[in-house]
Amino acid sequence: MSTKHRQPGLDDRHRDADGGISRKHSNTEIGTLRQAYGDDFANGRRSDLKLGTLLKQNGAESLSQYLKKPR
Repeated sequence: MSTKHRQPGLDDRHRDADGGISRKHSNTEIGTLRQAYGDDFANGRRSDLKLGTLLKQNGAESLSQYLKKPR
């Protein structure tokens, strides 16, 4: 049985079995991400848009890379 431990710097993320910080899945909906990143996240996009589609449309390979891009 796995127990989640809160670790500083993880921003409510957890570590995978290999110790790496887990990433958001490409099928995560923008509406879900707005709960964590605010209502302005991916402004003008539908809440049912998938993260993978948003990343492709913006030429980003990961959520963190998308967040660093100027808009």
